[in-house]
Amino acid sequence: MRILIAILFLASPAWAATCPQAPDHSVRLAELIEAVREAPNEMAARLHTNEMWALWADAPDEAAQEILDQGMRKRAGYNLQGALEDFDRLVKYCPKYAEGYNQRAFVNFIRQDYDAALADLNHAVELSPTHIAAIAGRAMTYIGLGQPEAAQADLRVAVGLNPWLPERGMLVEQPKNGQQDEL
Repeated sequence: MRILIAILFLASPAWAATCPQAPDHSVRLAELIEAVREAPNEMAARLHTNEMWALWADAPDEAAQEILDQGMRKRAGYNLQGALEDFDRLVKYCPKYAEGYNQRAFVNFIRQDYDAALADLNHAVELSPTHIAAIAGRAMTYIGLGQPEAAQADLRVAVGLNPWLPERGMLVEQPKNGQQDEL
């Protein structure tokens, strides 16, 4: 009987251990943001951006890392439903890990479920206020929702953090009278 209880305990997600705190990469991310701002060209900036991605994708533990990696592989293979299920599991297991929300938002953005994507991006940015990809993703989501003013506001924040961001070309010059053009 004890063996059966032990097996159930280990196999059931409801009884599984809780997710540990995500690694604190805030100091290194701040250094990388400064480095990308000072980058002399897009190629140099890309090296810093790649390192940022590696830090954002550093999950709290091996179980979370496997779920994240599996979901990303499924998304890359256009198995959006499978990826969504994996990211749902990741967010449930690690509710304080920003990248789980960011990745789930990306899948929902691809599926054109902009409301779901926006909710997850808001959560990701709340957990990681300088998560440039989540801020830029939220801008793109606002475009999908037909909210150009909000999109421009987020684009300005994201480009302020990374002036080499590919989405920088989507910024609309602000007229001097304070009115903003439509996207």
